[in-house]
Amino acid sequence: MAVYTDVSFEELERLLESYDIGTPLSFKGIAEGIENTNFYLQTDRGAFFLTLYEKRVAAEDLPFFLGLMEHLAKAGVNCPLPVKTRDGRSLVTVNRRNAAIVTFLTGIALRRPDATHCAAGGAALAGLHKAGEGFALSRANALGPKGWRPLAESIHGADTIEDGLEGLINGSLEEVTAGWPSDLPSGVIHADFFPDNILFVGDAVGGVIDFYFACNDFYVYDLATMLNSWCFELDGSYNITKGQSVINAYRAARPLSEAEIAALPVLMRGAALRFLLTRTYDWLNQDPNALVRPKDPREYSKKLRFHNKVKHAREYGL
Repeated sequence: MAVYTDVSFEELERLLESYDIGTPLSFKGIAEGIENTNFYLQTDRGAFFLTLYEKRVAAEDLPFFLGLMEHLAKAGVNCPLPVKTRDGRSLVTVNRRNAAIVTFLTGIALRRPDATHCAAGGAALAGLHKAGEGFALSRANALGPKGWRPLAESIHGADTIEDGLEGLINGSLEEVTAGWPSDLPSGVIHADFFPDNILFVGDAVGGVIDFYFACNDFYVYDLATMLNSWCFELDGSYNITKGQSVINAYRAARPLSEAEIAALPVLMRGAALRFLLTRTYDWLNQDPNALVRPKDPREYSKKLRFHNKVKHAREYGL
């Protein structure tokens, strides 16, 4: 989350005339993340987020994202719930941007989750996958293997970030796409199940946020994304204890097939490559109006180099 488009208090007041959520008491931009413009809104009836959709979020995808949150909430997942206007709309327009108001969730996003948190997160991910069953809409993964080649070709100057980064990207891209599986259990996935998108209350998961990469893809690819983002230490080493905690908790709620287990190494490489590509592109194409700096892609070049040496899923804690 970040602030790219400003909203004045007068504009906010005009917007809230369409809602029945009370009188605004506090309104401030949230300078985190890189995708959308977000504001924290406190009224005399509660707390909310106002999101203005920017950058990679396509207008035609918004019914999927907003509908999915409603579906998951009904299925028992504690996630933001879109707030409807007086005439029943979840999607509005603010400053020529598509926008939505969603409920605010309490909890703390942990920078360094421990093994206990990893287990809770793994169970929550499996629960989300099960809760997504029956959702009527579908969305292809725009940042899956088919999207990696065009993204890689749009990156210019990767070696200015790190020597050999261009070769790492291109070599891994060829190998990963060639070995990508074609028939694994699939459905709705979060696709961005990072620690900063999971809110904890004590050691328990209190909520899941930021569904704006959600799509239909392999469930175990979502697990690979989680392992990549939760189980590496700052020095780039993989913490197999955390990996075991994630995998065992996930499998207890949703068992993995032999095919999913066999595919985990290439999916781990693919998940690392996906975030290396987007972080590299964002690093080289920074928006001067953003309040935050893009995330360092070198975190994921380290992870990808680790995965390139892995031969079996056992090395991840299975």
